[in-house]
Amino acid sequence: MDYAEAAAAFFVLRQEGTALPVAVAEGSPARRLRDACEPVAMHAVWSRATNERLAQLGLDFLTSYVGGRGAFLGEAAGAVVAAAFAWFEPGLVTTLWDAARAAVRLDRLVQARDESTVASLREILADEDPGEVASLLADAAQAADGMGRPLFSGRRADGRPQDAVHCLWWACGLVREHRGDSHVAVAAADGLDAIEMNILTELWIGMPLLSYTATRGWTPDAMQRAVARLESRGWVRDGGLTDSGLSARLSSRRSAAA
Repeated sequence: MDYAEAAAAFFVLRQEGTALPVAVAEGSPARRLRDACEPVAMHAVWSRATNERLAQLGLDFLTSYVGGRGAFLGEAAGAVVAAAFAWFEPGLVTTLWDAARAAVRLDRLVQARDESTVASLREILADEDPGEVASLLADAAQAADGMGRPLFSGRRADGRPQDAVHCLWWACGLVREHRGDSHVAVAAADGLDAIEMNILTELWIGMPLLSYTATRGWTPDAMQRAVARLESRGWVRDGGLTDSGLSARLSSRRSAAA
């Protein structure tokens, strides 16, 4: 999948007049921080300039994503990267990780990704000075607990950049990875597998059943079995969350934000 195909698949404008999901409109401070950081943290994934730079190294959209995000785990086996990514079908992650490593050395990938992403953000923020925000966010995120949080800890170990724009991107990335690693820990503690947690999340946000989960590489049979397991718990019925399912998802959210 190249950048144009990914953008066409995922950049769908919300129809005018469509209400924001309650999870967003009435979000907690942790959710609002997530929403503020997400566009900056994910700029490396969605920047056309970054994708074009990485394409010169032999990477497409998916290998750029897995290789770039997983690079901070070091020369890990594909199964390790898949375990950290969690929500994706493991075989897909392993295949993409191996392809990224075959195309380019990890240090070259990280350097190219950093340089192109920071340059793109600098152009976007040309009239803004992110120094104070970057410093405050970096101080807070850098001090967070890294226990059981591999992607967060790997990104933090990369070191705090001195440049303000680079620091802002790095700090937003720390917030994102800490939140994501925490979600994985909560799902595991609650006895939920990756597909089940994907389903609970998409329904909580207000997305159609399996619309988000299917983008993570799971087979139709595996997804339907997960739906059946959630239905047997009484958490999903008729393609939506029951009251007990909503309560379970909200409990997971609070634990991840704690």
